[in-house]
Order: sequence, then C-alpha cells, then structure tokens
Amino acid sequence: MNLSDQLMRTAENDPSKAAYIFQGESVSYQEFNESVTKFASKLHQSGYRKGDHIALVSGNSPLFMIGLYGSLRAGLTVIPINPTYTVDEMSYILKNGDIKGVITMDVLMEKFEHMDDVLSIQDYFVAYTGAAAERSSLTAKMKPFTEAIAEGDAHYHAQQLEEEDVAVILYTSGTTGKPKGAMLTHKNLYSNATDVADYLDISASDRVIATLPMFHVFCLTVALNAPIMNGGTILIVPKFSPPEVFDIAEEHQATVFAGVPTMYNYLLQLGKEKVYTFENMRICVSGGSSLPVSLLNNFEKHFNVRVSEGYGLSEASPVTTFNPLDRPRKPGSIGTNIKNVVNKVVDELGEEVPNGEVGELIVQGPNVMKGYYKLSEETAVTIRNGWLYTGDMARQDDEGYFYIVDRKKDMILVGGYNVYPREVEEVLYSHPDITEAAVVGTPDPQSGEAVISFVVSSNPALQEQELKEYCQESLTKYKQPKRIHFMEELPKNTTGKILRKNLRDKLSQR
Repeated sequence: MNLSDQLMRTAENDPSKAAYIFQGESVSYQEFNESVTKFASKLHQSGYRKGDHIALVSGNSPLFMIGLYGSLRAGLTVIPINPTYTVDEMSYILKNGDIKGVITMDVLMEKFEHMDDVLSIQDYFVAYTGAAAERSSLTAKMKPFTEAIAEGDAHYHAQQLEEEDVAVILYTSGTTGKPKGAMLTHKNLYSNATDVADYLDISASDRVIATLPMFHVFCLTVALNAPIMNGGTILIVPKFSPPEVFDIAEEHQATVFAGVPTMYNYLLQLGKEKVYTFENMRICVSGGSSLPVSLLNNFEKHFNVRVSEGYGLSEASPVTTFNPLDRPRKPGSIGTNIKNVVNKVVDELGEEVPNGEVGELIVQGPNVMKGYYKLSEETAVTIRNGWLYTGDMARQDDEGYFYIVDRKKDMILVGGYNVYPREVEEVLYSHPDITEAAVVGTPDPQSGEAVISFVVSSNPALQEQELKEYCQESLTKYKQPKRIHFMEELPKNTTGKILRKNLRDKLSQR
C-alpha cells in the first residue's frame, strides 16, 4: 500500500465526501482522485517515466495536492521546494535534485527565467493566477496545469510502485552548509501517515486545518497525508493568518489544528484581544520546535482545547513521538513512541543512558529515510546500525515520555557547564510581558561562551535589568542571560520557526 493507492481506496469508499475545501469551494474525494489520475496520465503522455524527478514549487493549494499525488501515481519522485526561496537557493536544489519537470504558479515564472539556462527542465506545469506569465521567455515549455488535467485519461492505470522506491526528496533547511536531500520512500510516507492518523485518532469526521506550508514535512504528513488515510477533510489555508484560521475553524467546524509554537503564540494574542474560539476543536498538535510550557498552559486554558506536542524531523517522515490522547499529556514533553517507531537516548558511544540522563535522541522505524540523495558519507554518519541519529539532546522519564533538551549544536558552554537554550527560554516565556524569546551563545573571553537572550515584549516599559532579575529567581548564575536584547519581532523561517542562526549573525555584526 502507498499514498496513491490509499487515495483511490478512500475515493471508492466514500466518493462524495469532501476531500478538501479551498477558498469556499468543496472538492469531493472522487473529483480529487480523478484529477490526480488525469494529471498522472498527462505526465506519462509527456514522456515522464518511473523514477524521474519533478519539482513541486507551490503554496498551499489544490495545485500542490493534485501535483503531489498525481506525480506519485505516475511513479515520479517529487521534490517539494519553498516557493519563497531565492533564485540561488532554488537553483541549487533543482540542479542537485536532477529535476526533469516543474509544477508551479505563474507568479514564480520570473524566477525560473533566471535559472532555466543552467537547468535541464523539460516542462513547467503552471497554475495561472492572473499574473502575466504568458509573456515569459519560457512560454514554449509552459503547460497550463488545468489543461494538463483536462487532457489526461481518467482510466490511466497507476504505475506499479515498490515500498523502497523513493517517493519524495525533502531538502533540509541547510543551517550548516548546503541543504541535503532526505530520500523518503513510499513505505516511509505511508507508514508515518497511517501511524499518525492512528495515534491522533483522525477519522472521516475530522476537518483538519492545513495552514503550515505543505512543502514542509510537518504539514505534508500530519495535515495532508494523515487525513486522507481515513477520509478526513482538509481545510486549506494558503498562508497563516490568525483571523483567517479562526474564521475557517468556525465556518467549517474544524476539529484538528497543526502548528508550530509561534502560531500558537499569535493565535493566543489575538484570541485575548477579540472574541475568537475553537469551539469544535478536538485536538491541537504542536511540533517544529519546543513549545514553551507557559504558552501551552495559557493556550489550553484560554481556548479550552488540548494541545498535544510531538516531535519529528524530515529524515523520519517526520513524526516519531506524540503526547498520547488516552493518557495525561505532560507539559514540556514531546510524548511517547508512536506506533511502530522506537526512540531512545544514548551517549557518545551509542549506549542507552539511564532514565533522566541527557543524551542524543536516536530513532528506528519504517519511517526512517533511505538516506541523503547523492551523499553516502553523510548518510553513513546519520544512520548507524539501523538507527537515525537526530542531533537533538533529550531525556526520558520512567513512564516513557521524552523531553527535548535542545539541539546538540545549540548547546552553550559557559565556564565548562552546559547551558541548554530551551531552559532559559522557558523562564523568559513565563514572564507575563514576554511574547517571544530565543537564547543563543556568543564567545566570551572570561567564560568561553556567554548566554544572550532576544525577546519581544508586550510592555514597552519593561527594562533589561528587571528581566535579568526575574531570571535570577529561577536560574543559577552561569545560566543567566548576560545581555538581553529587545526586538519588535524575532526572525523566523516560512514555517514560523525562530532562526537562532540569524540572531547569532546579528551578534557577530555588532
């Protein structure tokens, strides 16, 4: 079984059920599945064969969903790319990923004009939004996406797919060096979508808000693939907007929301200002980075909805843990092993450490990637003896709940003592005036490194010394911030994850 086959099965079981709702228009599973089959047929007619690579460069839309599932049904390997990337960022992935075709939007064609002469792109399947893409120098290669679907054969027979065939290559964000392409097989993606749907009890009655970027693995599995497993309805939000999320949740009686901590922060702030509710929300899911405990508690109390924090990474398709729904969830914890996946905490020698001790989190399961594309040495370092080494420092308690302490590379060494940024950030977030916080290390002649904090405050009168004194109540001296910088907003990537690297760069420029 694979994602494409599962979509066909869902469409057969409940053809009239809404697969997704986009900008007020509801599309049934039968209609969605037929568009997928027709697009797969058109790809085959255009000379694409099993194993060819196709890039999917789009925001949240039916284009992404049909493009993804249609390409998979045709046996292609899909490479989703962030549409906001610069020409340099995008061209590296397109070249490294050996792309044959591109599925995209007319508003992005200007970027491809700057890259096409150094690429080997056969076709651009383009969704037209009203931009003047018909004047593009690449018109000869451009095929309207809607026409591609219309010209396809609804009776096309899907390609025979094997479990270990590579379905998707996800390029990591590349915070250190060039991004690496994590090869995810059909088995990887299908097993994780199935296990997540099972763990979160996602059913045909659920309506899942998809506002995280679909090109990101968190949204791809939790808010797109998992609902399709059991016939849930996907509520597509093109771009995260707190008012729009609340409006869609109310209009369509949303039951599941998946987001990163900064999204929960924005929703909470707006929810306090105006009368917004999540009346029908069954479960909220958080991932991407650690959710501050104070934010979790405040969000749950204000909206009267449970927030289940989990953990994942691109190389694991991505989910490895979630706080269970049938037992108490533990604030600050990423939860327990999901079905079929095993996590453990090990020392530098790969030996499991006792409960309560900090070590590196490693993962084993059917969701673990095949490897990095064209990077055998990096693959060998990351996957050892069947275990995926995550690079995250964690601990496990006696009941099997895991806690992320911090990224291994983000740890700060102050006078020989380890300082984990998250611990300091938790204290900062607990201050009633702090809405965002991030902690980084910077070289220090006395202690080796110093703890530096960046915060966003809702109180313009709050002073650095006052906040330092607040930290002194909860943190031993070497963990206390040496300096605290106030900002209007912290730098984030397209998924809302705070970029510590940008903050470190800011310090080095001072």
